Amino acid sequence: MIMTQEEVREVLSGVMEPDLGKDLATLGLFSNVELGEGTVSLTVKVSNAAMHARERMREAVEFAFDKRGVKAQVKVEAIPSKERTQETRKVLPDVKHIIAVASGKGGVGKSTVAANISVELVQRGYKVGLVDADIHGPSMPTMFDVVRARPGSVEHGGRQLIEPVEAHGVKLLSIGFFADPEQAIVWRGPMATKALKQMFSDAYWGELDYMIVDLPPGTGDVHLSLISHVDLRGAVVVSTPQDIALADAIKGVSMFRLDSVNVPVLGLVENMAYFTPPDLPDRKYHLFGRDGVKRFAETSKTPFLGELPLEQNIREAGDVGRPVVLQGDSVAARAMRDVVDALEIQVAAQLERDEQTVTA
Repeated sequence: MIMTQEEVREVLSGVMEPDLGKDLATLGLFSNVELGEGTVSLTVKVSNAAMHARERMREAVEFAFDKRGVKAQVKVEAIPSKERTQETRKVLPDVKHIIAVASGKGGVGKSTVAANISVELVQRGYKVGLVDADIHGPSMPTMFDVVRARPGSVEHGGRQLIEPVEAHGVKLLSIGFFADPEQAIVWRGPMATKALKQMFSDAYWGELDYMIVDLPPGTGDVHLSLISHVDLRGAVVVSTPQDIALADAIKGVSMFRLDSVNVPVLGLVENMAYFTPPDLPDRKYHLFGRDGVKRFAETSKTPFLGELPLEQNIREAGDVGRPVVLQGDSVAARAMRDVVDALEIQVAAQLERDEQTVTA
């Protein structure tokens, strides 16, 4: 006996999309239904793009058919949902621009760049939030000198929400606030993604012009969960010039440009581009190679936001919790401000493109 389309819909009405709180049939998150004698195949869409979430959804749909007593071979493909539904727009509705800062590998200064972008935006009069989504290596509490701080609690809309810590005018949440500074954070993918979502959905951020999200190095579940959970304006990718770092940065850019991800790359930042000795201010030593990120930006048609020097005071500023953009008119501070200048231009351009897409 061949099932009908309506019977398939009835089965899917009993399968909940966990992030959106409604069933697949109501949300219309299924397609490509093919019905044959003893066979059923279909595609379902999942808000959470992470592999483990898609696998759980596939199993849930197959179980729903089995529970219904369907005597057929059921084939289910679970894919990320690219549509932004009314439910997903409820996350951070009062934040104008959410920007992810990513890197292909660790140690290239991604968190330093994210911290300085956040503080510089505050210096320009914007309301700014920063989420330290580097679940396994949170560094923002140190970079903002709030290692011992703990978020408070505030009531809003009948709910008790997390109140972010504020430092240098930036509202900040980090998993580092919820663990001992010397404690290793060893979490599997589902735990990490749940913690990340709580920092967005269970916190009171208020109205913000910018939210900067410091992602973990590489590409993985945390990245995909963020992309599926919030509306990103775009991403900034940080790399050092040498080939081994650049190879991973290229993978990061490719991830954002996947059809299933589709997040605009606002630009590339070349960190540790050169070293200038304090006693030889006119000299530049390119310790890790020269213009590697700039060349990749040109070949990949990606905006180049600027290059940052390798300077001792950038490291010292991060260690004492006072980002270098607060240190007057140093070479490093000027370079960071140039990057933010370029980023503002790209955000404005992307906003215009987004608005044209909506009205088209």
